[in-house]
Amino acid sequence: MKAELYLKAAIFAVALGSVLAVPEAAAKHPESGTSFETHGATIYYEVLGSGSGLPLIVVNGGPGFDHSYLHASSAWETLAQHRRVIFYDQRGTGRSISSTKGQTFTLADQISDLEDLRAQLGADKIDLLGHSWGGYLVMAYAARHPEHIAHLTIVDSAAPHFDDTIFLFKDVFPEGTERQENVSFAEDMGDRTAVDADLREYIRMLFYSTQKRDEFVADFSADAYHKDVNEAVVNDIKRFDLNPELKKFRFPTLVITGRYDINVAPRVAYKIHQTIPGSRFQVFEHSGHLPFFEEPDAFVKLIEEFLAATGK
Repeated sequence: MKAELYLKAAIFAVALGSVLAVPEAAAKHPESGTSFETHGATIYYEVLGSGSGLPLIVVNGGPGFDHSYLHASSAWETLAQHRRVIFYDQRGTGRSISSTKGQTFTLADQISDLEDLRAQLGADKIDLLGHSWGGYLVMAYAARHPEHIAHLTIVDSAAPHFDDTIFLFKDVFPEGTERQENVSFAEDMGDRTAVDADLREYIRMLFYSTQKRDEFVADFSADAYHKDVNEAVVNDIKRFDLNPELKKFRFPTLVITGRYDINVAPRVAYKIHQTIPGSRFQVFEHSGHLPFFEEPDAFVKLIEEFLAATGK
C-alpha cells in the first residue's frame, strides 16, 4: 500500500473523518458546533459534555480528513459525562475550509491552530488525545507547549520520524493491496470511483473484528478527502524528527496500540513508549487501528483511570 495512503485514510482515521465510514452512531450525532478565525484559517469545533474535569481535546487522523469518523464510537459520549470532550476539523477539512487564498498546511500551522483552540476554550491545562496522524500532531504540540499538557494520550500513532512508520498491508493483505494497485492509475487520474474502491479496500484492512469492519464500511463515503491538505502536511512533516523532543516529556503519557493494527505496526507505539520517560504502554488485544471503536468499554475504562492520575 502506498505510504501516503496511511494519512489518506488513517487518516483515519487517524484518520477517517471525511472519507471514512460514518456509522449510524455518527449519523445520530447532532450537528452542532462553532467556529473561530485564526491565522487566515477557519477552525470549526464541537463540544460534548460539560463536566468539571479538565477538557479533553481529541485530535483525529488524516491529514486531509475531518473528525466525523470519531463519532462512530460511543466512547466519547461516556467520557463526556465527567468532562468536556472537544473535537475539531483541522484547517482545510470538513467545516474548517476557508476561502483564504494561499492558505498553508504546515506542521507549524497545525500546532498553532491547536494552541488557538486551547485558548478559545479558556483552558490553561488540557488533556490531549491524538489518533493516527493526530498522534503525531499531539506529540508535536506537546513538544512546543508542554506547559499546557496535563495528560497526553497517543493512539495508534505514526512514528515520531514519519518515514519510520511501519505499514503491514502488503505482508498481511497481499490480495487487498493488489486490488489497490489495479486502480491506482485511475485514482491518480482523479476517477472518484477508483478513489472510493481504493479507500474501501484500505478501510477493510483496519479492523480485528469483521463485524465492526462491516459496520464501519457499510456507510463509507469517499467525498470528503482533501488531497491537497494531505500532500502538503505529509511533505512538511517528513522534515522533522520528534524523537529528541519526546525524551523531554515530563507529563503523564499513555501510549496505546491495537494488537492487530496493520496501518501502524504496534512496534511503532512501543518505541514511542520506550522513548518517553515514565510513559505507560497499553495494547488492545482485540483491536486494529481503532481501539476506541472496537473495544469502547475497555477504552473508556483505561482513559478514565489514566486521566484521574495526577502524575507519574
